[in-house]
Amino acid sequence: MSFWQIWGWGLAVVMIPLTLAWLWSVKITNASIVDICWGMCFVALSWWYFSQAQGDAQRSLLISSLVTIWGLRLSIYIGWRNWGKPEDYRYVEFRQRYGAERYWWFSFFQVFLLQGVLALLISLTLLGAQTGPKSWNWLDYLAIGVWLIGFSFEALGDWQMARFKANPANKGQVMRSGLWRYTRHPNYFGDATVWWGYALFSIAAGSYWQIIGALLMTWLIIRISGVLLLERTMVKTKPHYADYIAKTSAFLPWFPKS
Repeated sequence: MSFWQIWGWGLAVVMIPLTLAWLWSVKITNASIVDICWGMCFVALSWWYFSQAQGDAQRSLLISSLVTIWGLRLSIYIGWRNWGKPEDYRYVEFRQRYGAERYWWFSFFQVFLLQGVLALLISLTLLGAQTGPKSWNWLDYLAIGVWLIGFSFEALGDWQMARFKANPANKGQVMRSGLWRYTRHPNYFGDATVWWGYALFSIAAGSYWQIIGALLMTWLIIRISGVLLLERTMVKTKPHYADYIAKTSAFLPWFPKS
């Protein structure tokens, strides 16, 4: 199959599990289970691309393995974090806005299909890395290093925040230690960096325009579903967050202001 045929069939690959997740969300009246599926969308897509890959076999196997590690960790963490909790406030607002009697079917298009399409667009970087004409080279080693930095920030940041929230004495407080001392969003910074690791794999393979997937992921993290959205809520709910903003880098890690 051609590049575009492989990519086009990717929509079916990702929408089959997302449709099953949507049916389950209707049954339990909780559309926020889609968040658990996000990482696994890329795992499914990456292995689909691997099965059809025409690029360097070593690179294809490595990138699919790295995507699996990243996606599994993310899905397991979000599933553990959300276990036993009610539907996320974003989906509750949508349900109220559009009416509960029709949101059950509307959520398929607004939430699940949208996530599938976004995952497919972002995964262009993964497909480029696995179908590019160039063999393994020094850029692949740089990509591994960037991925390791990103994954460490994301996983360690989530772990530090989970420990912080587990302490009742920290209720209502702002996390300022560990990686959170140097950036207000180490997990989001790590996530974006992971995707720039994938982009370097794509460049190493000779696939250049396909890094648009990493650009899209970074834009979503910073401007749409990550940093900006979360900080709007944090400023309203945590009285000390404005001071945290004044002293701590928003995204890129840096030393805090005195």
